[in-house]
Amino acid sequence: MHRLPLLAVASALVLLTGCKVTVSPDAVAPATSHSTHTTSHPSTKSTKDTKGASHPAGIGTGPLRLLVEPADGLAGIYKLITGAKSSVNLTMYELRDTTAENDLAADAARGVDVRVLLDRHLEKSRNAATYSFLSAHKVHVAWAPTGTTYHQKTLTVDGKTSVIMTLNMVSADYAGTRDFAVIDTARSDVAAITATFNADFTHKHITPPDGADLVWSPTNSLASILAVINAAHHTLSVENEEMNDSKVTAALEAAAKRGVDVTVVMTADSEWNSAFAALRRAGVHVHTFPDSTKALYIHAKAVVADAGRSGQQVFTGSENFSVASLDENRELGIRTANAAVISAISATIASDYAHA
Repeated sequence: MHRLPLLAVASALVLLTGCKVTVSPDAVAPATSHSTHTTSHPSTKSTKDTKGASHPAGIGTGPLRLLVEPADGLAGIYKLITGAKSSVNLTMYELRDTTAENDLAADAARGVDVRVLLDRHLEKSRNAATYSFLSAHKVHVAWAPTGTTYHQKTLTVDGKTSVIMTLNMVSADYAGTRDFAVIDTARSDVAAITATFNADFTHKHITPPDGADLVWSPTNSLASILAVINAAHHTLSVENEEMNDSKVTAALEAAAKRGVDVTVVMTADSEWNSAFAALRRAGVHVHTFPDSTKALYIHAKAVVADAGRSGQQVFTGSENFSVASLDENRELGIRTANAAVISAISATIASDYAHA
C-alpha cells in the first residue's frame, strides 16, 4: 500500500458493550485495545469458548490479543521489540518506520540477535534505505527469496510471541488506515512461524507448518478463507483491500443467496466495481469509503462468520482477496474462534460499515 493518509483523519470514539456498539457520529475506529485470555487451542473435537458457544474442531481459541489500528497505535509492537532479550525476527513487505528501525538497531547494539527479511520482488526500491540503515547497525537484514512477493507482515520476539499483522510498518500510513494485528503466544504457532522464517531467511524451501490455526499463502489460505465463508449460517462481515478473486466473490454471493446477512466494507476502487456489482446483485451489502486522504483507508483483511453465535470464527491476516495474494505470494494470517477477537473485529467492521 502506497497511500499516505493525513494525520487529520477523525479520531475514534467507539464503546464496545457486549455485542452492542455505540458509535459517535464521526467515529472511524474503536478507542481501546482488546486483550483476550482464553483456553488452549482445541485438538480433534468440538469445544466451547469462554462464553459457552461451540466452535468448529481444529480452530484455535487463544491465547491471543488484538490490536485495532489506528486507535491502538504501534506502542504495543514497539514494546515487544524493545523488550526482546535474545532474538527478534521480522518479515515485512514494506518497512519505513524510523521508530521501529531505531529500536531494532538498539536491540542489535545490546546483543540481541535481530534478523529482518524484506520483500524485494515488488518493494526493493522502497525498502532500500531501510535495508542500508539496518545493515549498517549490526542488524542481520536480508532480501526475501527472489521471484516471490513476500507480502507477509510478522514479528516474532524471543521465540515466544508472534504478531500477525495486516499492516505494513510504514509510519506515514498509520494514522488513517484500518488494520488489525493479532499477538499470538501459542507455542505451536510461534514455532511454525519461526521455522518458516529460518528457511525463508536462508532461502531454503519449506512448506510452512500449520501450527494451531495459521493460514499461509499459497499453502492453505484460499481453502481456509472459503471455509470461513461457507461455514456461515447467519452473518458474514468482511473487510479487505482488494476484491478480485472469483472464488471468494462467488462464495460471498452464494452465502447471501442462502440467506446469510453479508456485509462488505472497502475503500472504493474502480478495479473492484464489477465484483461489487455482482455482490450487490446477489444481495450482499457493500459500503465503501472514498479513496481520499480525508477518509479512513481500509487496508485490513478480515472475514467474520456468525459473530456471537455458535460456530463463530474469524480469519485475519496479510492476505488480500486476489489471485496473486492467495495463490502465489508468501502471506500469513490466522483463523480462530477466539470470542474476544471475533467480538472486537466484528464491532470494528460494523462501525466502519455505518460510516462508509
